[in-house]
Amino acid sequence: MSIPNNKKTIAIIGSGPAALMLAAQLDHRLFDVVIYEKNAAPARKFLVAGEGGFNLTHSEPLEPFIARYIPATFLERSLRAFNNSDLRRWLNTLHIETYVGSSKRVFPTEGIKPIQVLNAILKVLTHRRVTIQVKNTWKGWNSEGDLIIEHHFQDHVMKADIVVYSLGGGSWSKTGSDGSWLSLFAEHGITTLPFLPSNCAYKIEWPEALREEEGTAIKNIVVYCNDKEKFGELVITSLGLEGGAIYALSHEIRKQLKDKAVATIYLDLKPGLSLSTIKKALSNKGIKSNTVILQGELNLSKVQIALLKTHLKKEEFLDSATLSNYIKRLPLLVTDTAPLDDAISTVGGIALDEVDENFQLKKMRGHYAIGEMLDWDAPTGGYLLQASFSMGYFLARHLNQTEEKLQE
Repeated sequence: MSIPNNKKTIAIIGSGPAALMLAAQLDHRLFDVVIYEKNAAPARKFLVAGEGGFNLTHSEPLEPFIARYIPATFLERSLRAFNNSDLRRWLNTLHIETYVGSSKRVFPTEGIKPIQVLNAILKVLTHRRVTIQVKNTWKGWNSEGDLIIEHHFQDHVMKADIVVYSLGGGSWSKTGSDGSWLSLFAEHGITTLPFLPSNCAYKIEWPEALREEEGTAIKNIVVYCNDKEKFGELVITSLGLEGGAIYALSHEIRKQLKDKAVATIYLDLKPGLSLSTIKKALSNKGIKSNTVILQGELNLSKVQIALLKTHLKKEEFLDSATLSNYIKRLPLLVTDTAPLDDAISTVGGIALDEVDENFQLKKMRGHYAIGEMLDWDAPTGGYLLQASFSMGYFLARHLNQTEEKLQE
């Protein structure tokens, strides 16, 4: 391939994982790339997300991996182009080794901190001659469709051949991911959807006795909502419940909240035991109380027993058959989500039918949108980061191939 005399310019708005991967994969022989970031440093949310355990992706096979996304068809091409194994191999080339934890999630090798991963990626960008302009806030477009960028309280007009927006979702505003850009696209005639919390805590009106259990984990249970289930653990909070087992059911809970204003989830407190085994243990208790059987033979925790006692009438708790049924299917009423800004991720943003198969805005040729600013959903566990990395890779490959053909 011959090197073009006049390279095209690409402006990337935002510096999250999708933007960084895009910039890392763009061919610097074809493009001059500038990232505009409103914070004083790039990838702030990426770093904050890593503080609680830096989960980069998940190791499960690709077919069930893809099925975790809603809608799966929207992200399938990107995930196949750059999958979870590809990400691990790429990170390894940056001297970021990874390992699979007991949960099948993928983490950097012990001792590697999020800032080290970020610096390794930024080193790639330096090698590819990518420029990062910090403290530059995108404000919209002028009448000619050029970018308006605010820097040091002054607006500047920036021209680019290609613009890629990677502005994040609507939560964690302290990192700059506040969704304030939503109105700019809506005013430009692009369909947008309000941001809603996903992978968040959910509100349950606890009886007073359970409020004393705040911070206590409920381990090794299964949570059901509609036709979905998730094995894992939950944590009782002052608001209600949080934890991976309920985060994974966010889509189903949100739908019920929208349709009915409340949602019902069910807990199987002993998924390793059948209903008949539990009934047998409680029926053959002799002079022992149900509480003693729950603690001893069935090995329920203090908080699990408290859940049963506070949600069952006295006569229900004392009846072995009824108590057995509730151990396997305890209903809890969810009345709301956590505040939007507290959510790990959000849904909403730019409607998916506003972009084509390569993430180009149909109403703005040469303008693309990637990352969490598009209306897709995924559970925690590495799926959110993987999708952003995959979209960045996929778009870079498309732009590289398109420009190469033009240069032939």
